[in-house]
Amino acid sequence: MSDLTIIKNNPHPHGVVGPHEHLPLIASRAMLAKRRWRGVAEDGREFGFDLDEPINPGAHFFAVGDTWYVIEQAPEDVIEIAFTTPEQAARLAWSLGNLHFSVEVLPQALRVTDDPAVRQLLAREHIAFQKINVVFQPLSAGAHHHGHDDDHEHDHHHG
Repeated sequence: MSDLTIIKNNPHPHGVVGPHEHLPLIASRAMLAKRRWRGVAEDGREFGFDLDEPINPGAHFFAVGDTWYVIEQAPEDVIEIAFTTPEQAARLAWSLGNLHFSVEVLPQALRVTDDPAVRQLLAREHIAFQKINVVFQPLSAGAHHHGHDDDHEHDHHHG
């Protein structure tokens, strides 16, 4: 068993300037949402993460010489549903939201976790979809909620 390197903070969340090599540590979206987890980089080095906040894909978190270890999110199976009008997109997003599934919004499609409940909904509504394996980046409910709070505070100042 190799030595475990503990990462306590995220020193370079937006990348590193200057010439350097990348060594990826690939983690699932579920792992990246956690603050405490373990992962193994491509070269076999084992890391333990004990963070104040979850680490983001693209973060450079450890260096050996001019080689930096960087977080990469693993691809996962998702359902992609193409749409052609904003109305179709809104109806789809509403239906999927009612099932409490996270949705990724693209210019011409929505993506959602591959799940039997989603497949049943799409079959019932006769909505075409394709199953693909990609890095899934759903909308963050937390970020949206924070924006709503800010707007709400502004309303009080005007009244």
